[in-house]
Amino acid sequence: MEKLGLYIHIPFCVKKCYYCDFNSYANMDDLKEQYVEAIIKEMGFYKESVDAVIDTIFMGGGTPTCLLPEYIDKILKACHHYFKVSGDCEITMESNPGTLTLSMLRSIKAAGINRLSIGLQSWHDDELKRLGRIHTRAQFLDNYNNARKVGFHNINVDLMFSVPEQTIYSWKDTLDEVIQLAPEHISVYSLILEEHTKLQEDYYAGRLKLPDEDIDRQMYHMATCKLSENGYNQYEISNFSKKGYECRHNLKYWRCEQYIGIGAGAHSFYHNERFSNIFLPEDYIKQVNLGIIPIAEKTLLTEKERMSEYMFLGLRLTEGINTKKFYDIFQCDVFSVYGKQINKFLQLGLMKEENNYLRLTPKGMDVSNQVFMEFI
Repeated sequence: MEKLGLYIHIPFCVKKCYYCDFNSYANMDDLKEQYVEAIIKEMGFYKESVDAVIDTIFMGGGTPTCLLPEYIDKILKACHHYFKVSGDCEITMESNPGTLTLSMLRSIKAAGINRLSIGLQSWHDDELKRLGRIHTRAQFLDNYNNARKVGFHNINVDLMFSVPEQTIYSWKDTLDEVIQLAPEHISVYSLILEEHTKLQEDYYAGRLKLPDEDIDRQMYHMATCKLSENGYNQYEISNFSKKGYECRHNLKYWRCEQYIGIGAGAHSFYHNERFSNIFLPEDYIKQVNLGIIPIAEKTLLTEKERMSEYMFLGLRLTEGINTKKFYDIFQCDVFSVYGKQINKFLQLGLMKEENNYLRLTPKGMDVSNQVFMEFI
């Protein structure tokens, strides 16, 4: 039986972070109960049409830990009711340290969450404040220790660099302190000024200063070196883990494997179709309550589009593209389709070929977006 990932989108937040352009909203407490009922109903729509084993579940947002523990328990029980969930299913929940408590951590562990992702971003309270985060370092530390206390053995910590007024030294401090805590997984992301966010508005109004591009690259290289030296394997451009703790759910995205998205604005990839749900939570709830699958857009990928996605998503992984697997899937040689691009990047030292794999070099990772564009 085929395997499938399940993504569940929770769009609620206590407060919108200044850099965030995700489908998330503050001050929507009155919608939470209706929304939970709606995502459970949406799961029911797939009961007959999806014949697969769910081996990863990822509850993202937004801030899933904004929900009451009983809602989280109800959602996970519905997953088991409507789908075949494997016994070793990786079940991840994203969290904000400002919404966690010892009681909440006990409850979500009992409900079945076995991988906790905590959004720290920075070790420094002044940097957290400039990002619009609702928590402090002390709150993160308390809840990290509480998560260990209640039995979480698979924890990811999200970090962000190139944040307003951040220095190489404060970034080094963040890395050193988090490495000492020894989480199983660490994600590091460069701040991107997204459209219509407060940070973008402040930047263009001259109210904040960001590290320049050279400092940004120094911060990234510092992260890759420090994490590698401390036993973290870089398996994707922004993701590092101890052996055996790669995020199995996110690997599905990069390997073009199948997943179903549940909730407002959630995306799916199933049987070569990409489809996405109605974006606004209120509209999503209305559609589901009418008994209609809340899909807003659906695209059946062409062979060329599938090849393109396989290349630019797979090259995010440090293992790269398996040329034999490419042939098995598409029944053609990767060089016959992308020989011009591949040879160009091999000559520029941005890509290398070894043991039937094509992968980006460290230099290629620094300009990965330009490389990916050549395959789109």
